[in-house]
Amino acid sequence: MPAYSATVDAEPSACSALISAFPAPRQGNPPALYLVTDTVTGLLDRFAHIPEHRHSTWVDHPLPAVLALCAGAVVAGMRSFTAIAGWIADASEEILTCAYAGSGQPVPVTGPSRSTLWRVLTGLDAPALDTAIGDWLIDQAYAELAVSHCDFPPAEPAGSSSPDPGTADERAGRLAGVAIAADGKTCRGAKTVDGKQIHLLSVMTHDTRLVLNQIEVGAKTNEIPRLRDLIKNMDLRGAVLTVDALHTVRDTAKVLHRNGIDFVMTVKENTPKLFAALDALPWEQTPIGHTSTERAHGRITRRTVQTLPVPEDLPFPHVGQAFLIERSVTDLKGKNLSSVAALGVLSLDPAHADPARVGSLVRGHWAIESMHWLRDTLYREDQSTVRTRSGPRVMAALRNLATGAHRLAGRTDITEATRWASRYMDRPFQILKLDQRS
Repeated sequence: MPAYSATVDAEPSACSALISAFPAPRQGNPPALYLVTDTVTGLLDRFAHIPEHRHSTWVDHPLPAVLALCAGAVVAGMRSFTAIAGWIADASEEILTCAYAGSGQPVPVTGPSRSTLWRVLTGLDAPALDTAIGDWLIDQAYAELAVSHCDFPPAEPAGSSSPDPGTADERAGRLAGVAIAADGKTCRGAKTVDGKQIHLLSVMTHDTRLVLNQIEVGAKTNEIPRLRDLIKNMDLRGAVLTVDALHTVRDTAKVLHRNGIDFVMTVKENTPKLFAALDALPWEQTPIGHTSTERAHGRITRRTVQTLPVPEDLPFPHVGQAFLIERSVTDLKGKNLSSVAALGVLSLDPAHADPARVGSLVRGHWAIESMHWLRDTLYREDQSTVRTRSGPRVMAALRNLATGAHRLAGRTDITEATRWASRYMDRPFQILKLDQRS
């Protein structure tokens, strides 16, 4: 597969002509479309590094072109192979020219058929696609955070003593300081050959809500070891990972520490010794470090955050401090509707996470649930019956790319942004920055 060029042609091309021919959107609707830069690797280039699985000496539709067209269709709201094939069938010559740019092959009169799409997407190397999409999203959103390129020391074998995580500069990757949430989601409509539902574990940024990677959780395992597998294959040095109580596990904390990743973990009764140790701390004598109050949807929500240093004999490694967050919800007349308290631990010390930041990190974790809800409501993921080989995971990856691209373009109303993108076929390629081969 020839390498895709990331440079823009000096002469006007059919791709760059899309901007001048692009109809102006109505006032109030346009996203802040990003301009092309030369500092990041383009999406076609990322797709070009995915292994070609079709055993043929010649294919009419190169893999990067097929993926680019599929990505554009999903940005426009297409939910199935049939819908994607229909969108591609209506693609203009300019769109096809952009998709096939740099492939070294002539631009076809029509795009790939549904059978070609099915063959490509169900046989694709899904982990490679997830990596390509996550790297592109990181490039677009966090390129300025790449403060160090030094190699991080490799993880020690299981059972060995924890190595020195290195200096602050060595710990700093391009996601340094970025909060990331990990959580799983079952694709309820998709099943494996033995009738098991597909379950995917994802990591997503709190602020920009970009899904950076995902991994399949097989029927014979669970999320806990798969999370460790996922983070070992990503450069998350200096990031802060938030997880729910399921992942509050000693081995997970050790792996995170070895890989230079900070953590925030909720503690519940599923870890009885740790829960009892935290519950015994002098919370009643500890002043409230941060308070926030919100009034919305006919309710008043008040949150308080307390933090404490942890005792030396705490049965959990690499903890910098413990927290107690209490949330009370009342109606507008002051009647109590609910009261919840949450205990937890984090690796950050008070100098790097005051009570306000602790509360923000814990609350920000649940943003990943909104991503799952969006994939179910907008793309009807739980109703999708795509189930052949890598098909369910590939479709989920394309949905992650679509929602991430919309957010990078300045949109938070993803459902309306998808409608906006669907009204002109040129818009998805602009949102994905495929209109100038970048």
